[in-house]
Amino acid sequence: MTEVQLQQIKKQLSRLMGIKDGFYAKKFAGLNVEDIKTQADFEKLPFTWKGDLRDAYPLGLAAVPESEIVRIHSSSGTTGTPVIIPYTKKDVDDWATMFARCYQTAGITNMDRVHITPGYGLWTAGIGFQNGAEKLGAMTVPMGPGNTEKQLKMMQDMKSTVLCATSSYALLLAEEVEKRGIKDKICLTKGVIGSERWGDKMRNSIQTKLGIEMYDIYGLTEVYGPGIGIECKNQEGMHIWDDFLYVEILNPQTGEPVPDGVVGEVVLTTLVKEGAPLIRFQTHDLAFKYAEPCSCGLPYPRISKIIGRTDDMVKVKGCIIFPSTIEEVLKDIPGITSEYKAEVDHVDGRDQLTLYVEAEGGTDRTEVSLGVAFHFKELNKMTPIVKVVGEGELPRSTKKTQRIFDNRD
Repeated sequence: MTEVQLQQIKKQLSRLMGIKDGFYAKKFAGLNVEDIKTQADFEKLPFTWKGDLRDAYPLGLAAVPESEIVRIHSSSGTTGTPVIIPYTKKDVDDWATMFARCYQTAGITNMDRVHITPGYGLWTAGIGFQNGAEKLGAMTVPMGPGNTEKQLKMMQDMKSTVLCATSSYALLLAEEVEKRGIKDKICLTKGVIGSERWGDKMRNSIQTKLGIEMYDIYGLTEVYGPGIGIECKNQEGMHIWDDFLYVEILNPQTGEPVPDGVVGEVVLTTLVKEGAPLIRFQTHDLAFKYAEPCSCGLPYPRISKIIGRTDDMVKVKGCIIFPSTIEEVLKDIPGITSEYKAEVDHVDGRDQLTLYVEAEGGTDRTEVSLGVAFHFKELNKMTPIVKVVGEGELPRSTKKTQRIFDNRD
């Protein structure tokens, strides 16, 4: 933590503690902000978690008068009480500034045409991609999700150069471009991909089919939205804009800091957010922090790509499995696509993992099945049931794709 960040945090806490009946005035009741003199003092404060945010529904998180709230967004979860995040005009402007910085980091300029496919509305994705592009001065093509036929027509007619999408929808579009033989009719050069984690096999498939460079962007609705960090040209982790956020990487079990290079939970504190500041928010995202500065020259700290989420984890026969666990196995298996589905069941008193993968045309399915099972056991000390289906048989999504299904009670 820099001295500037510490002072920003103290200023933020002083404001929050002064709000009568405010969210943090109640959560941190009795806190004397002057007692926080160091990073260690700050990191003794309790965490904020999603349950806190749900309990504050609808506008309990607001830290400004209603007259200053210009927009709300809500997290994309489909179950339980939604989380409502209010934004001031400054919050919206700050978010656009961060997002424009993301585009610039990916080498995107005001001469690009940015084709935006993530959803609009309460979800932060579509409007975040758009505001950032407009801040940069680029032309936006605000398509939103779905209607693949129209997406491809507009992509060609508008000569879009940048694709913004979830990895699932980018793959679907890439497969359609390949199927229709129109790669030479599109002008895409880059993809800015976010909202879900994706592995190297999927990255390589999309890049090859579309002929583009791809950049992994990071963000979550509770903390502005997408655009709080992105890969640079080196594609070795994501730079986080630490003039807006303070980042901790902590052991999910103990809450203690982990050394650089060790995977832990990403915990974020907003430094200058007005509408709904968050202090030590547990994201559930798992990543590690790089110790060395990036050779690209950007001064901002880096975290790895998101490896998984603490709430995506399943335990089967003593083995901890994330989507990244499966992707690590599949990336070295020839003759299969990047798509997979895993189901965990309890059968005859024992847990069982069934893994569905797609074979490319002409691939020996028996050989694929044996290869996946062997490689999975080699890396994870357990053998799944492997079922091989044809290319395109697993569902594609215009939004996010769920990949692990735990069917146990």
